[in-house]
Amino acid sequence: MFTVKIEGDEIQVPERTTYEQLVEPYQGKDGRLITVISSDGKIRELFKRVNKPCEIKFFTLKDDVGYKTYVRTATMLFMKAVFDVYGCKAAAQCRMEYAIGHGYYLSAEGAFPCGEESAKKLKARMQELISRKIPFMKRTCPIDEAMEVFERQGMDDKVKLFRFRRTSSVNVYECDGYYDYFYGYMMPNTSYVKWFDLIPYEKGFMLLLPSKSTLDHVEEFDERRKLFETLQKSDEWGRQVGIETVGDLNERICSDALSDVILVQEAMQERKIAEIARDIVSRGDVKFVMIAGPSSSGKTSLSHRISIQLRTLGKTPHPIAMDNYFVNREDTPRDENGDYDFECLGAMDIEKFNSDMLKLLSGEAVEMPTFNFKIGKREYHGDVMQLGEEDILVIEGIHGLNPKMSYALPDESKYKIYVSALTSINVDAHNRIATTDGRLLRRMVRDARTRGSDAKRTIQMWNNVRKGEENNIFPFQEEADAMFNSTLIYELAVLKQYAEPLLFQVPKNTPEYYEAKRLLKFLDYFLNVSSENLPNNSICREFVGGSCFKV
Repeated sequence: MFTVKIEGDEIQVPERTTYEQLVEPYQGKDGRLITVISSDGKIRELFKRVNKPCEIKFFTLKDDVGYKTYVRTATMLFMKAVFDVYGCKAAAQCRMEYAIGHGYYLSAEGAFPCGEESAKKLKARMQELISRKIPFMKRTCPIDEAMEVFERQGMDDKVKLFRFRRTSSVNVYECDGYYDYFYGYMMPNTSYVKWFDLIPYEKGFMLLLPSKSTLDHVEEFDERRKLFETLQKSDEWGRQVGIETVGDLNERICSDALSDVILVQEAMQERKIAEIARDIVSRGDVKFVMIAGPSSSGKTSLSHRISIQLRTLGKTPHPIAMDNYFVNREDTPRDENGDYDFECLGAMDIEKFNSDMLKLLSGEAVEMPTFNFKIGKREYHGDVMQLGEEDILVIEGIHGLNPKMSYALPDESKYKIYVSALTSINVDAHNRIATTDGRLLRRMVRDARTRGSDAKRTIQMWNNVRKGEENNIFPFQEEADAMFNSTLIYELAVLKQYAEPLLFQVPKNTPEYYEAKRLLKFLDYFLNVSSENLPNNSICREFVGGSCFKV
């Protein structure tokens, strides 16, 4: 018998008891679904067994670790259904692409006919598998054996990925004869996927899952067409250069052929920026270029590069940081925890911003403010601005796409740009790289370099940052006149050398350790790429240093 602590209780547990049996009395309490647990600081899947006295902590759909486990399990359930309905080759050809709201796009182009009928068949098979409570079995295999398994299933992307693994073994999941590899944890059996929907979409399907806020149901699909098309274009470019997965990237690094890829992608980004600048000028009446995007999306570098392109077209751009229109610290709204909520619209002096912008639009001279973050007050230092005929303001800020922020300005005077780091490669076909992971690593590296913040602090703040993005940026992204993907296909291999030392410093006994350990495992997939070959105007330079811009 072992003594186990759970939520303040001490209970006696027989040897060989699974964590699933242990947490069963707590499942459903307060509406929660426990997906994985931590035992004395180490994350454990529920099908594992208790082997010593320990203290248990639950992870549910409200927690990042728990939610990702749910998504991963639902993805394998979908792939198993494809395997059963359309065969092994079809499952190998399916690809988990990207998240659109609370939907996950799974492409099946060339694998089998897509459409309403296929969606019905696959959904019915998934529901049947759920009702049978089929276990997900995890086995640690020698890497050569795992490569043989996936080679037989036609999953060449996984075989290529494993060629670059430093470990001698990998974890393989099996569900009723179907084998797959997943980066992360899995729930015990198919019945845990309690809420999902599957609808046909484009050349595949949208797997709809509950959000962290809804938990016990699936909302209708919120289509974000512009975002989807931007992601598709990035994928198309990856296919053109033959880099769709981390294995492809590692092969290119080993062949010493990445320098051309760097030059070509940097040139492609510059071409896209030039196209946006030409579109701005072609509209004639634009005086305000509003740039918004989530944290670490490269807004500052983009504003500089667009300004340069506008100059080549005869315009005189002036950068303005929307942050200079923060209300004074004592007037900042507080969140539910009593902390200042700098992300909300109420933290901005909307009236003053619109008043100043209207005066500039009418040709008046305006003394522009500067916000002093040290003392939390707006200041004036005689910085007077007056717009001429060819002048354009390039305004960067979190609320740039929100119509309430610029309510007084004529629509024809505004051009809105949404920028984000939209990941364009996968770990392998069934393991997508979350956009948030790339941005978190960017921010971690930049914060350590420019603010002296450690990785623990960056991870600690990340949930609040994400909450602000969900409330203040993502709802307005489809309002943009242009979308710009700032991700570089090779950048995670560049960020790795800067991020790993920071992540290794996160103490084991802290809540942030779980995320640090996950990110270290993730970065282990990549080979290193030196930043030496990056141009000094590269968006990646905003984070690793060496930019020619003041960022």
